[in-house]
Amino acid sequence: MILKRVKDAQEALQGVKDGMTFMLGGFGLCGIPENAISELVRLGVKNITCISNNAGVDDFGLGLLLQKHQIKKMISSYVGENDEFER
Repeated sequence: MILKRVKDAQEALQGVKDGMTFMLGGFGLCGIPENAISELVRLGVKNITCISNNAGVDDFGLGLLLQKHQIKKMISSYVGENDEFER
């Protein structure tokens, strides 16, 4: 049996590389993987593609990755509350 549990976001994101694609859950700002997003920011991975129903807001959620210019491509259905995305 494969153990699928990890102790934290840092362990879960071991081996992440530039150019990878991430599908991030949640609805609006509820239920988003805040710790995983913070870890991606900390790791400084670049040129990533994010698939999510929204683009976060300027200082929260995927907005943090957008501020650092880590997202190359964003696939989402709603981006209306993120000024950084519009820039």
